[in-house]
Amino acid sequence: MRVPSIGESFLEEIAPFLESIAPFMPGEVFPSFFTLTLLQRGLVAAVMVTVVSAFLGCFLLIRNLALIGDGLAHVSFGGIAVGIVLGATSPLWYALLFSITAAVLIHELQSRDILTGDASIAIFSTGMLAMGLVALRLEVTFYLPLIGTIELTQVGITNTVESYLYGNLYILRPIDLDLITCICLISFIVLFVLRHALLAIAVDPLAAKIQGLPVRAIGLLFSVLIAAVVTAMVKIIGALLVTALLVTPAATAQLLGRSYRECILYSQLFGLVSVILGIYLSAELDTGSSMIALVSACIFGIVAITQIVVKSILNRNQNLN
Repeated sequence: MRVPSIGESFLEEIAPFLESIAPFMPGEVFPSFFTLTLLQRGLVAAVMVTVVSAFLGCFLLIRNLALIGDGLAHVSFGGIAVGIVLGATSPLWYALLFSITAAVLIHELQSRDILTGDASIAIFSTGMLAMGLVALRLEVTFYLPLIGTIELTQVGITNTVESYLYGNLYILRPIDLDLITCICLISFIVLFVLRHALLAIAVDPLAAKIQGLPVRAIGLLFSVLIAAVVTAMVKIIGALLVTALLVTPAATAQLLGRSYRECILYSQLFGLVSVILGIYLSAELDTGSSMIALVSACIFGIVAITQIVVKSILNRNQNLN
Protein backbone atom coordinates (compact mmCIF):
# COMPACT_ATOMS: atom_id res chain seq x y z
CA MET A 1 0.00 0.00 0.00
CA ARG A 2 1.42 3.34 -1.08
CA VAL A 3 1.74 5.96 1.63
CA PRO A 4 0.26 9.27 0.40
CA SER A 5 2.59 12.26 0.33
CA ILE A 6 2.02 15.42 2.34
CA GLY A 7 0.61 17.30 -0.65
CA GLU A 8 -1.75 14.51 -1.65
CA SER A 9 -2.84 13.98 1.96
CA PHE A 10 -3.72 17.66 2.31
CA LEU A 11 -5.55 17.60 -1.02
CA GLU A 12 -7.54 14.53 0.03
CA GLU A 13 -8.65 16.33 3.18
CA ILE A 14 -10.00 19.43 1.43
CA ALA A 15 -11.19 17.76 -1.81
CA PRO A 16 -14.72 17.10 -0.43
CA PHE A 17 -15.09 20.78 0.45
CA LEU A 18 -13.90 21.88 -3.00
CA GLU A 19 -16.32 19.47 -4.67
CA SER A 20 -19.19 20.70 -2.51
CA ILE A 21 -18.79 24.33 -3.64
CA ALA A 22 -18.09 23.48 -7.29
CA PRO A 23 -21.79 23.81 -8.34
CA PHE A 24 -21.77 27.42 -7.11
CA MET A 25 -18.72 28.42 -9.18
CA PRO A 26 -19.37 30.47 -12.34
CA GLY A 27 -18.16 29.66 -15.84
CA GLU A 28 -17.80 26.51 -17.92
CA VAL A 29 -14.19 25.56 -17.18
CA PHE A 30 -13.54 27.18 -13.81
CA PRO A 31 -15.70 24.68 -11.81
CA SER A 32 -13.33 21.94 -12.99
CA PHE A 33 -10.66 23.37 -10.66
CA PHE A 34 -12.89 22.21 -7.79
CA THR A 35 -13.71 18.71 -9.09
CA LEU A 36 -10.76 17.35 -11.11
CA THR A 37 -7.75 16.21 -9.07
CA LEU A 38 -5.24 17.56 -11.60
CA LEU A 39 -6.74 21.04 -11.46
CA GLN A 40 -7.39 20.87 -7.72
CA ARG A 41 -3.62 20.60 -7.25
CA GLY A 42 -3.11 23.85 -9.13
CA LEU A 43 -5.85 25.69 -7.24
CA VAL A 44 -4.69 24.53 -3.80
CA ALA A 45 -1.04 25.27 -4.58
CA ALA A 46 -1.93 28.74 -5.86
CA VAL A 47 -3.91 29.59 -2.72
CA MET A 48 -1.17 28.31 -0.39
CA VAL A 49 1.53 30.24 -2.22
CA THR A 50 -0.58 33.40 -2.23
CA VAL A 51 -1.19 33.32 1.53
CA VAL A 52 2.52 32.97 2.28
CA SER A 53 3.76 35.38 -0.41
CA ALA A 54 1.32 38.12 0.67
CA PHE A 55 2.57 37.75 4.25
CA LEU A 56 6.18 37.83 3.10
CA GLY A 57 5.61 40.73 0.71
CA CYS A 58 4.71 43.11 3.53
CA PHE A 59 8.12 42.59 5.12
CA LEU A 60 9.86 42.99 1.76
CA LEU A 61 8.28 46.38 1.17
CA ILE A 62 9.13 47.61 4.66
CA ARG A 63 12.76 46.63 4.07
CA ASN A 64 12.81 48.02 0.49
CA LEU A 65 13.58 44.59 -0.94
CA ALA A 66 10.86 44.45 -3.59
CA LEU A 67 13.35 43.55 -6.34
CA ILE A 68 14.84 40.52 -4.61
CA GLY A 69 11.83 38.35 -5.45
CA ASP A 70 12.16 39.08 -9.15
CA GLY A 71 15.91 38.52 -9.00
CA LEU A 72 15.64 35.17 -7.22
CA ALA A 73 12.93 34.08 -9.67
CA HIS A 74 15.44 34.48 -12.50
CA VAL A 75 17.99 32.55 -10.45
CA SER A 76 15.47 29.77 -9.87
CA PHE A 77 14.88 29.49 -13.61
CA GLY A 78 18.60 28.91 -14.06
CA GLY A 79 18.35 26.01 -11.61
CA ILE A 80 15.25 24.68 -13.34
CA ALA A 81 17.01 24.73 -16.71
CA VAL A 82 19.97 22.80 -15.28
CA GLY A 83 17.58 20.28 -13.70
CA ILE A 84 15.71 19.79 -16.97
CA VAL A 85 18.94 19.28 -18.91
CA LEU A 86 20.17 16.74 -16.34
CA GLY A 87 16.86 14.89 -16.50
CA ALA A 88 15.72 15.62 -12.94
CA THR A 89 12.37 14.23 -11.82
CA SER A 90 11.45 17.60 -10.33
CA PRO A 91 13.55 20.57 -11.50
CA LEU A 92 12.05 22.62 -8.66
CA TRP A 93 14.57 21.02 -6.30
CA TYR A 94 17.39 22.46 -8.41
CA ALA A 95 15.60 25.80 -8.39
CA LEU A 96 15.37 25.66 -4.59
CA LEU A 97 19.10 24.90 -4.28
CA PHE A 98 20.12 27.67 -6.67
CA SER A 99 17.76 30.23 -5.10
CA ILE A 100 18.82 29.55 -1.52
CA THR A 101 22.51 29.69 -2.47
CA ALA A 102 22.02 32.99 -4.29
CA ALA A 103 19.92 34.45 -1.45
CA VAL A 104 22.59 33.60 1.12
CA LEU A 105 25.37 35.06 -1.03
CA ILE A 106 23.37 38.25 -1.70
CA HIS A 107 22.73 38.65 2.02
CA GLU A 108 26.38 38.12 2.90
CA LEU A 109 27.65 40.50 0.23
CA GLN A 110 25.28 43.19 1.45
CA SER A 111 25.81 42.65 5.19
CA ARG A 112 29.61 42.71 4.78
CA ASP A 113 29.40 45.92 2.68
CA ILE A 114 31.12 44.21 -0.24
CA LEU A 115 28.35 45.04 -2.71
CA THR A 116 25.01 46.83 -2.50
CA GLY A 117 21.85 44.76 -2.48
CA ASP A 118 20.57 46.02 -5.84
CA ALA A 119 23.89 45.35 -7.58
CA SER A 120 24.24 41.81 -6.21
CA ILE A 121 20.62 40.99 -7.10
CA ALA A 122 21.17 42.24 -10.66
CA ILE A 123 24.37 40.24 -11.08
CA PHE A 124 22.94 36.97 -9.78
CA SER A 125 19.61 37.29 -11.62
CA THR A 126 21.09 38.01 -15.03
CA GLY A 127 23.98 35.58 -14.57
CA MET A 128 21.83 32.62 -13.51
CA LEU A 129 19.16 33.35 -16.11
CA ALA A 130 21.81 33.44 -18.82
CA MET A 131 23.33 30.21 -17.52
CA GLY A 132 19.96 28.50 -17.73
CA LEU A 133 19.29 29.68 -21.27
CA VAL A 134 22.76 28.56 -22.36
CA ALA A 135 22.34 25.15 -20.66
CA LEU A 136 19.12 24.55 -22.60
CA ARG A 137 21.02 24.96 -25.86
CA LEU A 138 24.17 23.02 -24.98
CA GLU A 139 24.99 19.53 -26.19
CA VAL A 140 28.19 18.36 -24.55
CA THR A 141 29.67 15.40 -22.65
CA PHE A 142 32.20 15.78 -19.85
CA TYR A 143 33.63 13.77 -16.94
CA LEU A 144 33.64 14.70 -13.26
CA PRO A 145 35.61 12.78 -10.59
CA LEU A 146 33.43 10.79 -8.17
CA ILE A 147 30.37 11.50 -10.32
CA GLY A 148 31.31 10.07 -13.69
CA THR A 149 30.34 11.03 -17.21
CA ILE A 150 27.65 13.67 -17.60
CA GLU A 151 25.85 14.21 -20.89
CA LEU A 152 24.02 17.44 -21.60
CA THR A 153 21.53 17.17 -24.43
CA GLN A 154 20.08 20.17 -26.20
CA VAL A 155 16.56 20.78 -24.91
CA GLY A 156 15.59 24.21 -26.20
CA ILE A 157 12.51 26.20 -25.15
CA THR A 158 9.92 23.41 -24.89
CA ASN A 159 6.43 23.52 -23.41
CA THR A 160 7.88 22.26 -20.12
CA VAL A 161 10.39 25.11 -20.04
CA GLU A 162 7.69 27.64 -20.88
CA SER A 163 5.55 26.34 -18.02
CA TYR A 164 8.28 27.45 -15.61
CA LEU A 165 8.76 30.77 -17.38
CA TYR A 166 5.09 31.76 -17.51
CA GLY A 167 3.47 29.34 -15.05
CA ASN A 168 1.03 26.52 -15.75
CA LEU A 169 -1.57 25.32 -13.25
CA TYR A 170 -2.71 22.49 -15.54
CA ILE A 171 0.40 20.31 -15.25
CA LEU A 172 1.24 20.49 -11.56
CA ARG A 173 2.46 17.03 -10.55
CA PRO A 174 2.11 15.42 -7.09
CA ILE A 175 5.86 15.77 -6.48
CA ASP A 176 5.61 19.51 -7.20
CA LEU A 177 2.62 19.86 -4.88
CA ASP A 178 4.59 18.09 -2.14
CA LEU A 179 7.46 20.57 -2.39
CA ILE A 180 5.14 23.59 -2.57
CA THR A 181 3.13 22.37 0.43
CA CYS A 182 6.25 21.82 2.55
CA ILE A 183 7.70 25.21 1.61
CA CYS A 184 4.45 27.07 2.33
CA LEU A 185 3.83 25.29 5.64
CA ILE A 186 7.36 25.83 6.98
CA SER A 187 7.57 29.40 5.69
CA PHE A 188 4.24 30.43 7.19
CA ILE A 189 5.12 28.97 10.60
CA VAL A 190 8.52 30.67 10.65
CA LEU A 191 7.10 34.01 9.49
CA PHE A 192 4.33 33.86 12.09
CA VAL A 193 6.71 33.01 14.92
CA LEU A 194 9.26 35.67 13.92
CA ARG A 195 6.78 38.35 12.79
CA HIS A 196 7.53 40.74 15.66
CA ALA A 197 11.29 40.29 15.36
CA LEU A 198 11.15 40.78 11.59
CA LEU A 199 9.14 43.96 12.00
CA ALA A 200 11.56 45.30 14.61
CA ILE A 201 14.55 44.57 12.37
CA ALA A 202 12.83 46.10 9.35
CA VAL A 203 11.96 49.33 11.18
CA ASP A 204 15.24 49.84 13.06
CA PRO A 205 17.91 47.11 12.81
CA LEU A 206 20.30 48.95 15.13
CA ALA A 207 17.71 49.23 17.92
CA ALA A 208 16.79 45.57 17.40
CA LYS A 209 20.44 44.58 17.76
CA ILE A 210 20.76 46.60 20.97
CA GLN A 211 17.70 44.81 22.33
CA GLY A 212 19.53 41.51 21.85
CA LEU A 213 17.85 40.22 18.70
CA PRO A 214 20.12 38.09 16.47
CA VAL A 215 19.76 40.47 13.53
CA ARG A 216 22.27 38.74 11.26
CA ALA A 217 20.87 35.24 11.83
CA ILE A 218 17.27 36.37 11.36
CA GLY A 219 18.24 38.28 8.21
CA LEU A 220 19.90 35.17 6.82
CA LEU A 221 16.88 33.02 7.64
CA PHE A 222 14.61 35.62 6.05
CA SER A 223 16.69 35.47 2.85
CA VAL A 224 16.35 31.68 2.76
CA LEU A 225 12.57 31.97 3.21
CA ILE A 226 12.35 34.42 0.30
CA ALA A 227 14.26 32.00 -1.92
CA ALA A 228 12.05 29.07 -0.91
CA VAL A 229 8.77 30.95 -1.43
CA VAL A 230 9.92 32.29 -4.80
CA THR A 231 10.71 28.72 -5.87
CA ALA A 232 7.21 27.64 -4.85
CA MET A 233 5.72 30.49 -6.88
CA VAL A 234 7.55 29.73 -10.12
CA LYS A 235 5.29 26.83 -11.11
CA ILE A 236 2.17 28.83 -10.29
CA ILE A 237 2.76 32.18 -11.97
CA GLY A 238 6.10 31.74 -13.75
CA ALA A 239 9.63 33.00 -13.17
CA LEU A 240 8.94 36.19 -15.11
CA LEU A 241 5.89 37.26 -13.07
CA VAL A 242 6.72 36.36 -9.48
CA THR A 243 6.50 40.00 -8.35
CA ALA A 244 2.79 40.01 -9.19
CA LEU A 245 1.99 37.91 -6.11
CA LEU A 246 4.98 38.73 -3.94
CA VAL A 247 4.90 42.53 -4.10
CA THR A 248 1.75 43.86 -5.80
CA PRO A 249 -0.84 42.70 -3.20
CA ALA A 250 1.36 44.04 -0.38
CA ALA A 251 1.82 47.35 -2.24
CA THR A 252 -1.94 47.61 -2.73
CA ALA A 253 -2.47 46.88 0.97
CA GLN A 254 -0.13 49.72 1.93
CA LEU A 255 -2.42 52.16 0.14
CA LEU A 256 -5.29 51.28 2.47
CA GLY A 257 -3.77 49.87 5.64
CA ARG A 258 -3.29 52.22 8.56
CA SER A 259 -1.30 49.75 10.61
CA TYR A 260 1.00 46.79 10.13
CA ARG A 261 -1.80 44.35 10.99
CA GLU A 262 -4.18 45.93 8.51
CA CYS A 263 -1.52 45.73 5.79
CA ILE A 264 -1.14 42.00 6.44
CA LEU A 265 -4.91 41.43 6.24
CA TYR A 266 -5.39 43.57 3.14
CA SER A 267 -2.47 41.89 1.37
CA GLN A 268 -4.08 38.49 2.00
CA LEU A 269 -7.39 39.77 0.66
CA PHE A 270 -5.94 41.33 -2.50
CA GLY A 271 -3.68 38.34 -3.10
CA LEU A 272 -6.49 35.79 -2.85
CA VAL A 273 -8.84 37.90 -4.99
CA SER A 274 -6.11 38.22 -7.64
CA VAL A 275 -5.51 34.46 -7.70
CA ILE A 276 -9.14 33.32 -7.71
CA LEU A 277 -10.28 35.92 -10.23
CA GLY A 278 -7.12 35.38 -12.31
CA ILE A 279 -7.65 31.60 -12.44
CA TYR A 280 -11.31 32.12 -13.34
CA LEU A 281 -10.52 34.48 -16.23
CA SER A 282 -7.59 32.39 -17.46
CA ALA A 283 -9.75 29.26 -17.46
CA GLU A 284 -12.65 30.88 -19.29
CA LEU A 285 -10.56 32.91 -21.74
CA ASP A 286 -7.69 30.40 -22.08
CA THR A 287 -5.04 33.03 -21.38
CA GLY A 288 -2.74 31.15 -19.00
CA SER A 289 -1.47 31.99 -15.52
CA SER A 290 -0.30 35.42 -16.68
CA MET A 291 -3.88 36.58 -16.12
CA ILE A 292 -3.23 36.40 -12.36
CA ALA A 293 -0.48 39.01 -12.71
CA LEU A 294 -2.71 41.23 -14.87
CA VAL A 295 -5.59 41.06 -12.38
CA SER A 296 -3.22 41.88 -9.50
CA ALA A 297 -1.89 44.91 -11.38
CA CYS A 298 -5.43 46.05 -12.26
CA ILE A 299 -6.52 45.85 -8.62
CA PHE A 300 -3.54 47.98 -7.63
CA GLY A 301 -4.42 50.50 -10.35
CA ILE A 302 -8.07 50.70 -9.27
CA VAL A 303 -7.18 51.18 -5.60
CA ALA A 304 -4.47 53.76 -6.39
CA ILE A 305 -6.74 55.79 -8.69
CA THR A 306 -9.57 55.63 -6.17
CA GLN A 307 -7.24 56.90 -3.45
CA ILE A 308 -6.12 59.81 -5.62
CA VAL A 309 -9.69 60.77 -6.54
CA VAL A 310 -10.95 60.53 -2.95
CA LYS A 311 -8.06 62.59 -1.59
CA SER A 312 -8.48 65.25 -4.26
CA ILE A 313 -12.22 65.54 -3.45
CA LEU A 314 -11.54 65.79 0.27
CA ASN A 315 -8.87 68.44 -0.27
CA ARG A 316 -11.22 70.43 -2.51
CA ASN A 317 -13.99 70.30 0.09
CA GLN A 318 -11.57 71.46 2.80
CA ASN A 319 -10.45 74.39 0.65
CA LEU A 320 -14.08 75.40 0.00
CA ASN A 321 -14.83 75.37 3.70
